[in-house]
Amino acid sequence: MFDSIDDWLIIAVVVAILFYGSSKIPQLAHALGRATGEFKKGRLEVEKEIQAQQRPAPNAPPPSATGPVASAPVPPEGRSGAIDGGS
Repeated sequence: MFDSIDDWLIIAVVVAILFYGSSKIPQLAHALGRATGEFKKGRLEVEKEIQAQQRPAPNAPPPSATGPVASAPVPPEGRSGAIDGGS
C-alpha cells in the first residue's frame, strides 16, 4: 500500500496538518529551510578549515626528496682509516 516515498510524504503532510493546523505549516517550512541553510553554511565552513590545514604553509621549505643525510662513519681511535702503503 505504501510502497513509494510519495505515499509517505502525503501521509506526513496530512499528519502535520492534523497536529499543527494549516496556519503553522508555513512557519514550520520556513524554520526547516533556515535550519537547512545553517547546516550547509556550517558544513562549508568546516570544509574550508580542513582544506586550509591540508595545504602546506607558503614559506615552508619543500620536503627533501633524499631524506636525512647520513654522516660518514668515524673510524675507531688509533686508526686513521687511510691506506698508507705498509708502514
